[in-house]
Amino acid sequence: MLGLLGKKLGQTSVYDSGGVLVPVTVVLAGPNRVIQTKTAHSDGYNAVQLGFDDQKEHRVTKALMGHFKKHGAAAVKRVREFRNFTLEVKPGDIVGPGIFAQGDFVDAIGITKGRGFEGVMKRHNFRGGDASHGAKGFRRRSGAIGQRLFPGTVMRGMKMPGHMGQVRRTAQNLQIIQVREADNLLLIKGAIPGANNDYVIIRESKKLPKGSERAKRRLAVKTGAAHEGPAPKGAKAAAKPAAAPAKPAAPKK
Repeated sequence: MLGLLGKKLGQTSVYDSGGVLVPVTVVLAGPNRVIQTKTAHSDGYNAVQLGFDDQKEHRVTKALMGHFKKHGAAAVKRVREFRNFTLEVKPGDIVGPGIFAQGDFVDAIGITKGRGFEGVMKRHNFRGGDASHGAKGFRRRSGAIGQRLFPGTVMRGMKMPGHMGQVRRTAQNLQIIQVREADNLLLIKGAIPGANNDYVIIRESKKLPKGSERAKRRLAVKTGAAHEGPAPKGAKAAAKPAAAPAKPAAPKK
């Protein structure tokens, strides 16, 4: 499972190879430094620990700084572990957007924008109360939330006003439009959770991994190219050639 730590820079539009204008999100995806490699023999599982965005040593906790010095790494702001990393690396190596290629599908993980305290119409898409027939003061309210004598309490999970946003979200199956390795940039089609300059995680798509037949079919559909490969699971078999028309019966004498 390939992955990188990055920073969301903003949104723009670029032309793809077919001359179509595509909206993309620009992600600074490097350089990522390999801090530690874990193995099943020494740690019980296989993983690679990556660090991103340099930091001053006095701004890092003593425990984390001790970890960096133990593995001979420089201080960084963000550290992330990727299990079963399919690329052979060792501590001290530099990993960048070059591990991905144009057309690959990725998952983007980030923290959504915080919206503060919001009402039920914006937070849960409630329709609100009536604006006519004598209704007053209930235009943007949720309405009744309780019951009668039994159970006499508000049901758990009731949708009500409250804090909106600032939660971890994953956008799946996003396509990479361009890889600018010299600038450590990935141009990814679509929107990514978070505000500009927020940290994000870009990992190989779980549903459309690189080289899978499912990813090849999806890419062929998006580009309009013919796909040569096994038919998708559950697809109907090709229709048999039609039989030759039967000869007309001879007229009776």
